[in-house]
Order: sequence, then C-alpha cells, then structure tokens
Amino acid sequence: MTAENLVEVSDLHFSYGPHQVLKGINLTIPRGKIVAILGTSGCGKTTLLRHFGGQLRPSRGSVKVMGQVVHELDSEALYALRREMGMMFQVSGLFTDMSVYDNLAFPMREHTDLSEETIRDMVLMKLHAVGLRNARDLMPGELSGGMARRVALARAIALDPALIIYDEPFAGLDPISLNTIANLIRRLNDALGVTSVVVTYDLSESLKIVDYVYFIHNGVVVAEGEASEIYESQDPFVRQFVHAQPDGPVAFQYPCAPYAEDLSIKA
Repeated sequence: MTAENLVEVSDLHFSYGPHQVLKGINLTIPRGKIVAILGTSGCGKTTLLRHFGGQLRPSRGSVKVMGQVVHELDSEALYALRREMGMMFQVSGLFTDMSVYDNLAFPMREHTDLSEETIRDMVLMKLHAVGLRNARDLMPGELSGGMARRVALARAIALDPALIIYDEPFAGLDPISLNTIANLIRRLNDALGVTSVVVTYDLSESLKIVDYVYFIHNGVVVAEGEASEIYESQDPFVRQFVHAQPDGPVAFQYPCAPYAEDLSIKA
C-alpha cells in the first residue's frame, strides 16, 4: 500500500554552529499535490530543502521521503533516492559550457542506459513541454532569464521524478515570465502525476497554483492551510506577510542593541 504522504518532516532541528535555524519543523507533503513553503528571506526554507536530499543531517528529528528516513540511508541508497527527485535551483544552475540540449541529456546519460536516439526523443519531449524545443542548440548565455528558468524546469523533470523541488522559482522574473513559470509548474505537476514543493517568498503567484501552504518563521511552522484560506487568516505573521505590512512579528532590524547604545560606544 502506497503511503498518502510522499514527505514527512518530524520535529526537525538544525543549527549552523551556535545559530539555530530550524527549531522543530513539522509538516507533510501529500502525493500528487503542490505544497508551498513560504517565509521571509533567511527563515530556513532552503536549509529545510537540503534535508530532503540529505545534504544536511538534522540535529534532532527526521525527514522521511517515500517512506525512508533520509539521514539514516547509506550512500548507495541516498543516491538512489535522489534520482527520484528533480530540483529547480534559485539561479537555474545550468551548465554554462553545455548547450540546452546537453543540459537536459546530461542526467539521462549519467543515470540511465538509454540509447542516444531515445535520449534525443526525451530531450525534445521535455523541451516541447516548456515551449523551448527550438532552443535546443542555444547556450545558457544566449537565454533570457525566463527561458533559462524554463530550461531548468525541463531538466528538473528529465528523469520523471516522483518529487520536484522548486527553490525560489519566481525570483528575478518579469511578470510575463513569472506567470508562465507558475502555470508550467501547475500543468506539469498535474500532467505527470508528481508531487511538488515550491519554496518561495512570492505570495501572490504561489497561491494561484498551490494546494496547501506552510508558513515558516523563527524556525517553526507558524501557520498552515489551503491556499484559499490564507488571505482570510487572522494569524499576525500571515497577515503581515500577505499584506506586506512593515509592522508585525517580522522585524526589519536584525536583533541588536539599541541604536543609541551603539552610538555611545567609542572606538
């Protein structure tokens, strides 16, 4: 019997030295859904993602992906699990000295025994899905920001993964490219029957395409709910985030001594 949740995060703690980033995260990612993890810059969203793929080991708690506790896997099992994941990085992460075609063909050549003829068909299929089949011979430096994100998205689905992770997929895009990427994420998730995690601070665009939302602040989940419920939330953090209010639980200043006190200190 297949578990209902593809990812389960339980009481996850993690610190960079003395700086505690995750302080007991609990969340689940149901199969076939798109889940957004929202929060301000620096709140630990990317750190959380690194636990999904085993790049980081928790100080306490666990991340379970497809029924396996990630930090308990040996190298062989971890690499096998990673092959079931697709990743779209913040800055696309394309190999700059490879063409668009070879960027997509690379994971297929590395992780499968497919013939070059089959790889060609699959590369063109993935590029066609993101509207860039005729850009296959271009180099990454010849792509616009929006095109590069679409190529990165095509590469993320190259091996038909069970889980696709999008780390800040909307950052730095113009409105047209942003809307295009958002709609592609929704359409591909439904067409491929995969599970998607969108980590972002772009509220308006993510709420159009996701099924469920988690808000992270100060190392814990402070609010969660279906996308349609978020705008009506009375939680102080959610209200500040949704309405972009300067005053609320999220302080603009990094924790420090009073300004007047700092000014009084002589060098």
